[in-house]
Amino acid sequence: MFQPLPESPAQAGTAPGRLRLLMLLGPALAIILLFFGGGIFLGILQALGYRPGAGGGSLSLSHFAAVFTDPDFSTSLLMTLYIATVSTLAAALCSLPLALLLTRLAATSSWINVILQIPLTVPHLVIGICISLLLSPAGLVSRLLSWSGLIAGPAAFPLLVNDTWSVGILLSYIWKEIPFITFMLVAILKNSGQELEEAAQTLGASPWQRFRHVTLPLLAPNLRGACLIVFAFSFGAFELPFLLGKTFPMVLPVWAYRNYSDVDLMARPEGIAIGLIIAAVVICAILLSQGLTRMTSRQGTAR
Repeated sequence: MFQPLPESPAQAGTAPGRLRLLMLLGPALAIILLFFGGGIFLGILQALGYRPGAGGGSLSLSHFAAVFTDPDFSTSLLMTLYIATVSTLAAALCSLPLALLLTRLAATSSWINVILQIPLTVPHLVIGICISLLLSPAGLVSRLLSWSGLIAGPAAFPLLVNDTWSVGILLSYIWKEIPFITFMLVAILKNSGQELEEAAQTLGASPWQRFRHVTLPLLAPNLRGACLIVFAFSFGAFELPFLLGKTFPMVLPVWAYRNYSDVDLMARPEGIAIGLIIAAVVICAILLSQGLTRMTSRQGTAR
């Protein structure tokens, strides 16, 4: 008669197992608490008015109130959400069919994964400079169109850099993040095998049904996680909006950077307050994503 193997202390949740797990995670937890937790705590103190080396200062919520009551805050928040949301959705929609195509090609060529990883090594700032050189009014594309006679001159080229709709910023993020999301999806498709899709095909499922009921649920957790990473980065990064964005309205990261680097040290607490607001929005997005994931899983279990 088959006898199940006894559970290890870690699996059984006993005190030795918990102690061993704590010892293994101890160094990582110490670094997180020291640098992340300590930095957040110090940032909150400075946003509340604490000034190290300047007598401390009184703590108050005046800097947060100044940010929230600023007439430009809502515009900057909406612009930041617009850039992060649109770039994330566009990159995800482009990555999904691309991952399906590359998975089929990767079965016959091992160079696909190598080629796919090359764009991951390119910094976002380099992508932004390339977009500026290509799509600015005096860029390569406008000069080629002007030389070919399709437009009257470089001045007739539409404004795609430092424009109202942040087209240059969106294209930079999409260009950079498509390889990242695609790489994560290709890894799942390669490791999952074709058994489920072949079984669905044997049962008479159409290509759309196989994609909807087999492939998409398989990719959904990783796709959701990749989109969350892209959204968090796009919402908190300032390099591309600083390089390719308009001076007004500024996105929140650029606003925070300018206040923090201002020669007037009294503007620094407001910059830190904006940074904490950015972190709070990202945390809310993570919690919302986790809540939607649990809700979806519960609905699937109920069915």
